[in-house]
Amino acid sequence: MDWEDLRHFSAFATHGSLTGAARVLGVEHATVARRIAALEAHLQVRLVDRRGRRLMLTPDGGRVAAFAEAMEGDAAAIERAAAGARAELRGEITISAPPAFAAARLAAPLAALRKQHPGLAIRLIGESRGAALERREADIAIRLSRPEEGDFTIFKLGAMAFRLYASAAYLQETPEPDWTFIGYDGAMAAAPQQVKLRDIARGRPIAFTASTTEIQAAAARAGAGVAMLPDFLAEADAALQCVNPDDPVFRRDIWLVVHSDMRTAPGIRATIDALKAGLAG
Repeated sequence: MDWEDLRHFSAFATHGSLTGAARVLGVEHATVARRIAALEAHLQVRLVDRRGRRLMLTPDGGRVAAFAEAMEGDAAAIERAAAGARAELRGEITISAPPAFAAARLAAPLAALRKQHPGLAIRLIGESRGAALERREADIAIRLSRPEEGDFTIFKLGAMAFRLYASAAYLQETPEPDWTFIGYDGAMAAAPQQVKLRDIARGRPIAFTASTTEIQAAAARAGAGVAMLPDFLAEADAALQCVNPDDPVFRRDIWLVVHSDMRTAPGIRATIDALKAGLAG
């Protein structure tokens, strides 16, 4: 059996379409289709039902997909074990983190780490979703929610404080009962800080929504309303005034997560130490 055929089929089963599988694998969708057909020919079993507008797994395809997923997990475990056994402080380290936090707090300590260890290549990915460490989408993840499942080693790096911010002109011109608020839209509308913002608003409108913290800060500067922003982003911004400077209205813990198979790799250890030191203050 050609492992590449099985790998392409597994990607199709996971992502639900030829296009999705092709995007993840970095190939043309026709290549995925050809690989699936080759696997079917080798097994002499129909794995995909092509009769409808959307390709679907057959019952046999579902069973084979489950085996393929397990094989992919084993292959990823071998890669993690090998990476953990390497003695040299070299290679690429991928860190996934919330975009605004990555820019404001992680870039500097990682740049210093790179200067200290020129053999390392740092790849910092700003993303709101949680990268799948078990699939090697990232080596280290910075998260605002502690994972409940998985073979992970987890460190608490600190807490992210949120306060209410607006432009000075907005606060001078708008009585508190008439405040409107700036918040998240889409998937981030369910974020804990957004839930807290709705509680603070108490029926007053969240009239401006945005997908990123940076856009919310820009809207607050422009006088669109009151935003709940993390201190690391807003406290040094002269165009923003803190509504409640004494106490944060909300806090979220910051977690560093690494797959346990990878935690002893020298590059991973050095990166974790650099991030701990850089965020200690």
